[in-house]
Amino acid sequence: MLHFRFRIRFGNSKNPLNRIPPNHLQFKLLQTLAMADVPPSSGRLVCPSCSKPARICLCSRLQSPSLENSVGVIILQHSLEKKHPLNSSRIAKLGLKNVEIATVSDVNFEARFTIRLPELNSDEEFSFGNGQNAAQKPQIQVQNRDESLVDKPTCTKSDEGAAITATIGKYGVVNSFDHIWMHQPSLQDLKIDETFASPEIRASMAKGFIVKKLQKRKVDESKELEEYAEFEIEVPPKSVLLFPSDNAFTVNDDDVHGSDFHVNNLIVLDGTWAKAKRMYNENPWLRLLPHMKLDLEKMSLYSEVRRQPKTGFLSTIESIVYALKVIGDHPEGLDDLLDVFESMIGDQRRCKDERLRITTQI
Repeated sequence: MLHFRFRIRFGNSKNPLNRIPPNHLQFKLLQTLAMADVPPSSGRLVCPSCSKPARICLCSRLQSPSLENSVGVIILQHSLEKKHPLNSSRIAKLGLKNVEIATVSDVNFEARFTIRLPELNSDEEFSFGNGQNAAQKPQIQVQNRDESLVDKPTCTKSDEGAAITATIGKYGVVNSFDHIWMHQPSLQDLKIDETFASPEIRASMAKGFIVKKLQKRKVDESKELEEYAEFEIEVPPKSVLLFPSDNAFTVNDDDVHGSDFHVNNLIVLDGTWAKAKRMYNENPWLRLLPHMKLDLEKMSLYSEVRRQPKTGFLSTIESIVYALKVIGDHPEGLDDLLDVFESMIGDQRRCKDERLRITTQI
């Protein structure tokens, strides 16, 4: 393997990278030939880690090693968001150690969800069936549309042991729904939202659960449909969803310092507001979680280059940083991730200006 070693210094005070702390500005960057592992037709080198063109690679701007976040983060990333040049979840994945990303596709035909409860071991601790305690880092097994299963450990048990099963159509239409509490008179003949809101089910799910999504898709150009596993996620106890639903609670400093408030894991939806709403509607298991929203009157750094529905609608990395801070997990250097994000926006703005300049010269 050949390596190229070079040093970069920024002397222009107007360069957006100068906002990044000085210890991040002088570095040695190892650029391997892996950057050339892209289709020849693309005509440019791409970093295999951050998926950005090599000339605007983000990796060297991030602190190494990654920041130790005690609150885990699971990002549910819309499939169309993954390759967007301004997607900020890549900064979270590279900048924080305890982050997992699952790709989520729209339901165009039908999706089947199974939800299993953790097992109780001999020490009366809840286990996910793979020898891991419920408090450990969540595991995700993901299958993207055109990829095989990513090699990440997870438990694989028969769907026969599911506590909840649901079949969902396009835009979240519920085609079928079943659960193990059906024998209880108070939980019979309830709609899915009413069932998920019941104290009995909420109490069981608060101990953690495993959710698996099976999607249906067309086989090539034929009319036949095949079912494939899109993801399987272990949701630890004390997980919350960052989403501004009507039932979402707002966290303030008094809550953080209170004895009853504790979050082990944060789940974030990554996509435009329209995509995030569709993901929420088509993944009913998210309604089993407490919902949290940020009470911030901030304009997103995105606002210059990407439309913001209204004040307070932030990018994924901004949402994660502010949420971690408000729930009391703020490792040193957390705010630096926003500086990296701002520099990425500056890169995109300059690239856009270059394209416009070239177009006007033709």
